[in-house]
Amino acid sequence: MKIIIIGGVAAGAKVAAKSKRELPEAEVHIYTQDDYVSYSSCGMPYYIAGDIKDWDKLIVRSIEEFEKSGIHIHTRSEVTKILPADKKIVVKPLDKEEWQFIEYDKLIIATGASAFIPDFANIKNKRIYTLRSLNDGIALKEGMNKANHITIVGGGYIAIELIEAFVKNKKKVTLIERSPFVLSMLDEDISSLVQEYILANSNNLVKIINNDTVSEILGEEPVLDIVTSKGYGFETDMVVVSAGVKPNVEIAKDAGIEIGTTGAIKVNSRMETNIKDIYACGDCAEKINMISHTPSWVPLGSTANKEGRVCAINVCGGVEDFEGILGSAVLRYDMLNISKTGLTEKEALKLNYDAVSVNITKRDKAGYMPEVKNVTLKLIADKRSHKILGAQAIGCGDADKRINTVSVGLLQGITVEELIDVDLTYAPPFSTSIDILISAAQILKSKLN
Repeated sequence: MKIIIIGGVAAGAKVAAKSKRELPEAEVHIYTQDDYVSYSSCGMPYYIAGDIKDWDKLIVRSIEEFEKSGIHIHTRSEVTKILPADKKIVVKPLDKEEWQFIEYDKLIIATGASAFIPDFANIKNKRIYTLRSLNDGIALKEGMNKANHITIVGGGYIAIELIEAFVKNKKKVTLIERSPFVLSMLDEDISSLVQEYILANSNNLVKIINNDTVSEILGEEPVLDIVTSKGYGFETDMVVVSAGVKPNVEIAKDAGIEIGTTGAIKVNSRMETNIKDIYACGDCAEKINMISHTPSWVPLGSTANKEGRVCAINVCGGVEDFEGILGSAVLRYDMLNISKTGLTEKEALKLNYDAVSVNITKRDKAGYMPEVKNVTLKLIADKRSHKILGAQAIGCGDADKRINTVSVGLLQGITVEELIDVDLTYAPPFSTSIDILISAAQILKSKLN
């Protein structure tokens, strides 16, 4: 069997490795426009910060290691077309004016996502950066080292991690975000606290402009001029566009592969597209939200790896289902941990749930322990069924472990009453005798009743 994979970062590399283990005799090829395969995109902000000294530490598996295991890697190779009727792809090496027709038995599209570039950004300007590939990360760090002031456009996960990286390197930062607060994927009562913490813990190096967008970026050398939609203007040494990402689906769409309502490739639970023997996984593929059972698109490396594994099993003749996602995520700024799972309150209301929430701040350990910190937890439930819909937690304490607990409960459709009865571990270095999660559920139960 000849297995062709388009893309080789997280999902694509996982498909290749798992397929070779499932079918050692299979002929497996990865085609990618990148210079590298199988690297950690999620680690790039920490390389830029200096926490990781060498970028090659981010490479999970080298090209040589893939080749030794019998997986053939074709870097700097663009797949320009899929021909489903002929079961072929058209490949063009980036440094040659030639096209190759490659046959496949099974084809996996793992083309990932790319940075959304607003109209104002002339991305060919060498002082305007994005952060998606390993080469992007290397270039961005080099640019940061030469800059005194950096502007970030957008306030999502990557933007927050980059603020931390730039502040660690004593750079002045201005962030421009169209929403009232950073991290608009959270509810405002939580994201406002995150923004407050960032501004209070940045050594006066960070300025955040909310409810505004960039309208123009002017100039080339030595500085760029930023003009916002509300008429605010300032100079900056470099710009990082972090205004979101979009799934890379053009080649699939051109081949007649169905695109879902989220704009990503529509797949079933076995990662199959609507065309026989063509699969899709990772950031280019649509997911199902396991709470609302509606199409969803949340591009995360953890999900891409899970989908890659499931895809490989099915490609090789096995049967495995990927049931969907909860949108669980975690990040940090300085000492503040930020985590979520399931639906936010605004998402729940948009989906016509009768959402009820509580917001509670409590210590994460016994108050007499020297390492005790606060955690703020928001818990959301449906008034009719009393089922938990989601949770968000922030704090310098163990916020993420509370969210991980909720995520397991969400898979089982846990109710507020059932959460109260969960037998959580307790010892003074780990929790209060009544954990914040239980306290929030008790308050939420009273509110529901």
